[in-house]
Amino acid sequence: MNNQYYVVLIVSLLILLVNVSTSSAQRQVYIVYLGEHRHSHSHSGKQTWEEIEEMHHSYLQAVKGSKEEAKACIIYSYKNVINGFSALLTPQEAATISEMEGVISVFHSHPTKSRLHTTRSWDFMSLLEANWDATRQPINPGRFLRRAGYGKNVIVGVLDSGVWPESQSFNDEGMEPIPSSWKGICESGVAFNSSHCNRKLVGARYYLKSYEANFGPLDPKLDFRSPRDINGHGTHTSSTIGGRRVRNAAAIGGFGYGTATGGAPLVRLAIYKVCWPIPGQTPVEGNTCLDDDMLAAFDDAIADGVQVISVSIGRNTSTPYIQDGIAIGSLHAVKRNIVVACSAGNSGPTPFTVTNVAPWIITVGASSIDRVFSSPVLLGNGAQVQGQSITPFKKGTYPLVKHI
Repeated sequence: MNNQYYVVLIVSLLILLVNVSTSSAQRQVYIVYLGEHRHSHSHSGKQTWEEIEEMHHSYLQAVKGSKEEAKACIIYSYKNVINGFSALLTPQEAATISEMEGVISVFHSHPTKSRLHTTRSWDFMSLLEANWDATRQPINPGRFLRRAGYGKNVIVGVLDSGVWPESQSFNDEGMEPIPSSWKGICESGVAFNSSHCNRKLVGARYYLKSYEANFGPLDPKLDFRSPRDINGHGTHTSSTIGGRRVRNAAAIGGFGYGTATGGAPLVRLAIYKVCWPIPGQTPVEGNTCLDDDMLAAFDDAIADGVQVISVSIGRNTSTPYIQDGIAIGSLHAVKRNIVVACSAGNSGPTPFTVTNVAPWIITVGASSIDRVFSSPVLLGNGAQVQGQSITPFKKGTYPLVKHI
């Protein structure tokens, strides 16, 4: 009898542990979208941040049972313009909240849905800042850029993988003081502090609460816990947008030698790091940008005073606008006369389709250019095949197939 009692007790405990484990495993990050705050357009009836948090906690308390649990599960509480929050919820809790009054949408912040997507380009597009004579002096500046003042004093927010501030593309030599309209910050972190910002790189922030809720604490061997860019994608996109002129620039191996410049070299740049490496995956394929991290960046960028937001991040699945962090964040930005430009994506969702196509977004696709890197192959029988290749090898004879 005693043995039977112990067996029943052990089985009961195992069932309890399985239930607890299953319940915990079901918890995922969900975004609860409520529209925008009442104080977005005027100060009448303005809510304090504490009141906004209390309101967000009230939704969670209804499904969690206590205020303490509600506070413990919340990840972000959006307080500037976007009204909503993200939290760890079970599918049932998320479904319950979705039926509550005032809730527009509730959707899963999936950790793999959103991912990251030459010195000749601007000349090819007839937008080069200036042409050059034989002595490398500027002549005949491009009319379009000249009329636009080369983006002078326009503040562009870039949502991406961060920035490498030491790049010469971000030097502020000769630039005027930072516009008084700028309200943002230069957030310190690992290998990054306020001294890395300047009159060109006016602000930087980073967002990884949702990333860590999904993957655990950031591995310091994979990335910097700061706005610093280990991936390179964010540095590339921000310098393409507004990098200063850098002479004698070339790709690895000396290809594409020339003067590199951003499309609008006098803009100010504000960096919002929202993309992080997925543990155990390659640096190319293993990056993710979580919806609620991006919404927090949009919310801050709008309040910081940017005039343009650039997002070179896209999905590999088709998603309704009210369940798409980029579409939601950009809508609130555009309503405040902030231009939002997003990449068309690299993978569809299906052939011949693009992403980031909400009607309020300027969707930008890649183009071919007129630069070719030729590399003829001379065969042993004297036949020559013209091809294209980028290689640091010097001209010479190499085996067509190399034995390993």
